[in-house]
Amino acid sequence: MAWVWLILGGCFEVGFTTCLRFVDGFKNIPWTLGFLASVTLSMGLLELASRSIPMGTAYAVWGGIGALGTVVVGMIWFGEPVIAVRILLIMGLVGCIAGLKLIS
Repeated sequence: MAWVWLILGGCFEVGFTTCLRFVDGFKNIPWTLGFLASVTLSMGLLELASRSIPMGTAYAVWGGIGALGTVVVGMIWFGEPVIAVRILLIMGLVGCIAGLKLIS
């Protein structure tokens, strides 16, 4: 169950990084509330997962999921470049996350 919490926490990390794009110095209240809710859930789920998963592994996977998800959101919704090198690096990140899961 710890891995489910960790993956869900990583997804909420994508939520808070996406919200950061719109908070406008924390003056945009709905996006700021979304950011605060997402960061709270993300960190809480990371803490919960790290009770069973080694902290270094949990943090690396959580951060990797967040980075991967944020890059994908940027490419799909914000028009960031989709180029072969970027896709290759994303695949490398996914491989590293999977590798950490396998050795844990």
